[in-house]
Amino acid sequence: MTNQLDPWAALLIGLLGAGHCIAMCGGVAAAFSMAIPKRQRRWQWLYLLSYNTGRIASYSLAGALVGSLFASLADVSLGRQGLIFLRVLTGLMMILLGLYLARWWFGLLKLERLGNGLWRRLKPLAGRFVPFRHPFAALPFGMIWGWLPCGLVYSALTWSAVSGSMVQGALIMALFGLGTLPTLLALGGLAEQLRHWLNHPNFRTLSGILLILYGLFTLVQSLRQLY
Repeated sequence: MTNQLDPWAALLIGLLGAGHCIAMCGGVAAAFSMAIPKRQRRWQWLYLLSYNTGRIASYSLAGALVGSLFASLADVSLGRQGLIFLRVLTGLMMILLGLYLARWWFGLLKLERLGNGLWRRLKPLAGRFVPFRHPFAALPFGMIWGWLPCGLVYSALTWSAVSGSMVQGALIMALFGLGTLPTLLALGGLAEQLRHWLNHPNFRTLSGILLILYGLFTLVQSLRQLY
């Protein structure tokens, strides 16, 4: 059930989901900037690199867990049709994400509430690392914030669910994380003009349309395999 487009689809989600990242992570970026000692602001890029490395590491771990879990379930009970239905779900999630990014429907926000229970337990841990004493203190801070409930992340995780293995699941989420990197660097203050461009209504609409089209393509391809 896997194909070589899956990892690149996750990268695409990360790149095109800029509008959602800006809305979700604006507060995180503000808290992050305040956590950097004033005398260390010239090394801001190093703090950002450390933070994002931790964040992407958490995404990769989540992808490995989901990929391994569903690969095991497929071997035991799901079978071929079960994996096809999972792939249908992946296409639907892509469509929902596209509708959200284009500002046409906001139902995806309800999905983000699923992770609130875990997040309430993890969030206080982040406070132990601020203010940062050195750039590498931003690494565990980023690893914790990588578990922030996010419909964009959940959409990418559906690709991990049908990836067929732990390694492939981790790769998918690592590429997704790399796709979000330009936006998170812009939020960190390194590219103000890039942030403005990524949050532009035209970019959001185009991103939404592209993701909807990819979701429809995935949906059609999956449904064909049922017959």
